Amino acid sequence: MSDKKQVNSTFIISIIVTLLVVIWGMVSPKTFETVANSMFGFLVDKFGWFYTITMMSFVGFAVWIGFFSKYKDIRLGPQDSKPEYSFLTWFAMLFSAGMGIGLVFWGAAEPMNYFVAPLGAEPGTPEAARFAMQKSFLHWGFHPWANYAILALALALMQFRYNKPGLVSSVFIPLIGEERVNGPIGKIIDIFSIFATVAGIATSLGLGTYQINSGLKFLFNVPETVSVQLSIVIIITIIYIVSTVTGLDNGIKHLSNINVYIFTFVIIACFLIGPSIKILDTMIESTGYYLQTFIGSSLEAGAFFNKKWYGSWTIFYFAWFIAWAPFVGTFIARISKGRTIKEFIIGVLIAPSLASFIWFVIAGTMGIEQGLEFAKEAIKSTPTTLFSVLSNYTFGNIISMICVCLLVTFFVTSANSSTFVLAMFSSNGDLNPTGPKKILWGILQSGLTLALMIGTTNGLQMLQTASIAVAFPFAFIMIFAMVSIVKILKKDSI
Repeated sequence: MSDKKQVNSTFIISIIVTLLVVIWGMVSPKTFETVANSMFGFLVDKFGWFYTITMMSFVGFAVWIGFFSKYKDIRLGPQDSKPEYSFLTWFAMLFSAGMGIGLVFWGAAEPMNYFVAPLGAEPGTPEAARFAMQKSFLHWGFHPWANYAILALALALMQFRYNKPGLVSSVFIPLIGEERVNGPIGKIIDIFSIFATVAGIATSLGLGTYQINSGLKFLFNVPETVSVQLSIVIIITIIYIVSTVTGLDNGIKHLSNINVYIFTFVIIACFLIGPSIKILDTMIESTGYYLQTFIGSSLEAGAFFNKKWYGSWTIFYFAWFIAWAPFVGTFIARISKGRTIKEFIIGVLIAPSLASFIWFVIAGTMGIEQGLEFAKEAIKSTPTTLFSVLSNYTFGNIISMICVCLLVTFFVTSANSSTFVLAMFSSNGDLNPTGPKKILWGILQSGLTLALMIGTTNGLQMLQTASIAVAFPFAFIMIFAMVSIVKILKKDSI
């Protein structure tokens, strides 16, 4: 009975908190925007250093625990357990959840933004192109995936070796005990986890809807209207709710595989129609430069110049990925039973980072090769930047159509993964939550997305900023997660 009460209270309170924030944003958008921006501005100004050193520590810890520690051969579960999914399917599921729409949205646009306005270099020069790739690698490579890996590893150990609930609060059991975690402290952590997940996904779904609509307009002159966007959200909501209700082993697994197949096809096709030799040269040189400057660029927060730039890009991304950690980390943990820690780090840190590097090099190089003036025009509309780039290449419009399909599959896989996790969070960490909970969260996510898109002029960006600001404490939760991992493994090592 007590578990049921806890489930209901966590579930109800989290919904109330989320709805109140959204209503505030719709009723008094200027006040909401001012408060959210002020909170985030304060964090960037005073704690930029903290974000950089924290994310760097995640990378260092992940590399150590996976490749150099004596614990690397311990399995996430009983030592004789086997993985539930093949490596490729497991990778497809975690990659689809962890990067989502943002990878397509920024694949060409981000490098081109840096190419147009680089730090310490002339726009449109080779130095600007090098800077563009270095920063794109930094923002979408090892750092976000290490961030996800830390929480996912701690949760997977608790779930599969100790049979604890699939809740973020479970990370604290080795540190403060199960009784305290089951009290107000744990409940607060789990409520904020739900809010961060809902806010993060609502923002991404809204941006994805805009880009799908922009792509349809660019390719087929479909108008960018509320009715079209409403139709997109409703159709995709039906798809992802159905896939979520059918479970991990059916809908989510198969859609994730399809998503990665489409993504792989787009990468290969873009490589073949683009400046292939230039792409290979850029890949090798950019990887070398990224590794050469890795520590220094990872810790840059604008201490000497352009603090505003770092706040708008690097610190913003680091904070955003920390805000996504409760959702992505929990989902990765759920699908990782039976992996060794070494295999887990290879799959969660190394493989997806390499996939991101390849995508940004290909999409970015294809855009940068069109020149500075083209880049200036293309980045004026971020949702259509990729389509503008592809239109300059043979078969580009065909690939653009496939990219719209890719946006849809990323949209669906992000939404169904988050719906599954939200159902877990509001079911006391049940690893197989009920269908009604999944349906309810699926409808709520889409409803909030639509409310912010239709009811406000800048609602999605405001909610994104608010979620980042509110998620600041999760950085400390992640730090405690590293301590918890070591404590668990010291006690449980083979």
